Amino acid sequence: MLWTKWLVLLLCWGATGSEQQAEQEDGAPAVVQPDSHRRRSPPPVEPLDFGFVPAAVYDTHAYYEPGPVGILFHMVHAFLYVVQPNSFPKDLIVKVIQQNMGGIKIEEWRKPDNVVLLLQWIYYESGFIVCGTIGVLFLVLTPIVGMCFCVCRCCENCGGEMHQRQRKNADCQRGFYTASLIATTIFIILGLLIAYAANHNVSTKIKNTRRFINTNMRDLKTFANNTPAQIEYLTAQYTTAKHKVLSDLDNIGPLLGGRIHSQLEKEVVPSLDTALRMAGAMRETKEALENVSSSLEVLQEGTGKLRARLSGERASLSNTLSDPACTNGAVSHTCNTIRSTLSQLGISADFSKLADVNHALGNVNVILKTDLSNIVQKGYSSFNDTPKLVKEQTKNIVAALPRVKNMLDKIGAEINGFSKMFPVEASLANFTIFLNQGQKNIESYYPQIDQMDFYRWIGCVAVLCMVILVVAFNLLGLLCGTCGYDKQATPTTRGCLSNTGGNLLMAGVGFTFIFAWVLMGIVTTLFVVSGNVEKLVCEPLANRQLFQIIDTPYLVHPAKKNFLPGMLFQNPNIDLTLGSMYRECYENNGLYHALQLETMFNINSFLNRTVYNKDLANVFESVKVDLQDITLLEQAGRDNLLNFANSGIGQIDYDAYLTEVNKGVTLVDLLSFSTNLESQADQLPRGALENALKGHASSIRQIHRENVVPMEQAMSIMSQSIKQLQRTSNDLPAKITNILSAIDAAEYLITHNASHVVKQETKGYTESLVGYFKQYTAWVKNSLTSEVAQCKPISNIVDSMEIVGCSFIVDSVNTFWFGLGGCCILLIPSIIFSVKLAKYYRRMDTEDVFEDSPYSDTLTRFPRASAPPNYEDW
Repeated sequence: MLWTKWLVLLLCWGATGSEQQAEQEDGAPAVVQPDSHRRRSPPPVEPLDFGFVPAAVYDTHAYYEPGPVGILFHMVHAFLYVVQPNSFPKDLIVKVIQQNMGGIKIEEWRKPDNVVLLLQWIYYESGFIVCGTIGVLFLVLTPIVGMCFCVCRCCENCGGEMHQRQRKNADCQRGFYTASLIATTIFIILGLLIAYAANHNVSTKIKNTRRFINTNMRDLKTFANNTPAQIEYLTAQYTTAKHKVLSDLDNIGPLLGGRIHSQLEKEVVPSLDTALRMAGAMRETKEALENVSSSLEVLQEGTGKLRARLSGERASLSNTLSDPACTNGAVSHTCNTIRSTLSQLGISADFSKLADVNHALGNVNVILKTDLSNIVQKGYSSFNDTPKLVKEQTKNIVAALPRVKNMLDKIGAEINGFSKMFPVEASLANFTIFLNQGQKNIESYYPQIDQMDFYRWIGCVAVLCMVILVVAFNLLGLLCGTCGYDKQATPTTRGCLSNTGGNLLMAGVGFTFIFAWVLMGIVTTLFVVSGNVEKLVCEPLANRQLFQIIDTPYLVHPAKKNFLPGMLFQNPNIDLTLGSMYRECYENNGLYHALQLETMFNINSFLNRTVYNKDLANVFESVKVDLQDITLLEQAGRDNLLNFANSGIGQIDYDAYLTEVNKGVTLVDLLSFSTNLESQADQLPRGALENALKGHASSIRQIHRENVVPMEQAMSIMSQSIKQLQRTSNDLPAKITNILSAIDAAEYLITHNASHVVKQETKGYTESLVGYFKQYTAWVKNSLTSEVAQCKPISNIVDSMEIVGCSFIVDSVNTFWFGLGGCCILLIPSIIFSVKLAKYYRRMDTEDVFEDSPYSDTLTRFPRASAPPNYEDW
């Protein structure tokens, strides 16, 4: 029991992590995260890296593959299944244990309940009872039958009469008996080989048990030596969480301020962005107004010059067409055509009627004297200084860092002190000494075990030699009888070799009667004992049904629920079973989880005054932040936006501008007109008129190049600027109102409702600090569950015991009696065939003689005798 206490003390401190984690999961209040009109999930806590717990490497591989001999094991298992096909009687065994069947007196067997249990047990053991009864009958009847057989033969009965009847099918009968005896002997030899293989397998595997013992002991030492380092590593990793908390407290400005900033910027930054875009729109409006103003001047001035030049060119062209040369028939038609197009040489757009934009431009210039972009940038800067503002307002937290560090150091010291309360290292050192001494004691028995196994091996070989002696007589008798048999010899004249063969067969029969009952007694005993061990212990141990019996509630005592915790902890009410512990250890989980040590130690008070103490919580809750000093947009910026809305760009007649711009500069494309004029001039006869018209075409092109092209460029600039102004001025007052409303809403959020955000983010920040401790406790719990004191050696011990006890010994013993039992059964036909066959090999005293027999001439070759011939006649 001392080692169980050591294991309990070893890991009891680990309940710190699991208890608090459970408390946080079950009893912690839900965290509400308001954000204006919606709820937000808490921000994720930065994961901490606690590294890896030093792992223990175990050497035992509790797995056994029998190899070729496994075929024999399967044969025996199949035979036992035929003998005992019933399922494992779990309920029956539980009832027997609970009713204390071993302590019931003889007169109490008559009680109905006990009679029912007895009948159920008899039914379950019916196969073994039948086979055992057959074995007992064989054991009892074999010597009796042997004695009767001897007496009977002494009275010249049962084949004892030295007279053989002559039959026509004598050769056929002799061949049948010979073949049958050979086959029976071969099967007996196979049984001997099976029994010998099983006997040898026991000796071989017993030597292999030393490897299991050594590796299991080595694993237990590894477990004992590695566990203190694992516990020390768990306690040392508290500093990781502590340093992270101190680091976050030291950087409370960037961290908490960043949290608050990231939440408020969802409302603040978009409003400032719209104001900044409007500042850009003001500058673009000024440029557009300047473009419109300059373009209008260019167009108005260019229109007058173009009108004058077009008028002069039209008059000059009209004078040219008045030339007498235009009076001829063919030429006059061309001149008339040209004269009809002179009206197209005129101005299309009239920009003189358009009102200028100087008033709006002056207002915008006055507005731009106030740098709205700079004002908005100040708002950005004021808002972006939130972390700095938070840092200024949380100087008390930074000042309290030494005190917080002292508290955290105290917590770490208490955790280390709690882990040192139990003499883990000393206990495990004693446990290691205990293992070393135990291993030495076990190794001291190795010579005795080897000697006992040698005696066992000799005894089994001696038993097999009894069968080998019978087999030897059978084989020698068959050899001598077959080789010495002469078909021409009569029963009374058979040779010495043939007679010796018959005598050897009868000697084999005699030894069979001497040894068969002894062999069957050994087989029956081993069958009943080891067969039941296989069905009642090994099979339920392999499928873990045996654990279910041990784990049955109230099995041992009506007031004690569970057997294992009652034995280990003297508390049978703990929900701990041998099956659950084996499963956890088989999966190589921690012993803390396998033994459910969290149910044994109430350390909530320790947690409340250490990791989650009130002093540390008060430090976290003292974080207060006020954002009243943040200003997003100064009054000058507001006035600037309102003045821009009233700057007059909305009163510009954009439709009038676009109407004139869309008309074009001239009524006709001057280039096309000049091209047509040249083509028409080419139709005229060569002369002064043609040259004059071509000169007018060249002048029109020059007018287009010098007057029209600049005006078209100015009209393009005006068109783009007018359209831009039109887009900007469209619902401009409403846009300005929306911008100011958004900024007002953001400022109201900061000055009035930011307390909710600040409170929520402050709470999230403190929760992140607490979350580091939660991570530590969760990591400790997980490590205790799966990494610290991994109890695979315990399940390996159980598996090794199963392999040694069942696979090495019980399976081999079962195979031994299986082979030996087959030999015993086959000895019965061996007796029959040997007795029958010996009649054909032994020399008879008398024989049947028939005068008309083809063998009647034997009288001339062999004398008739009623007794064996004299030696001198051989």
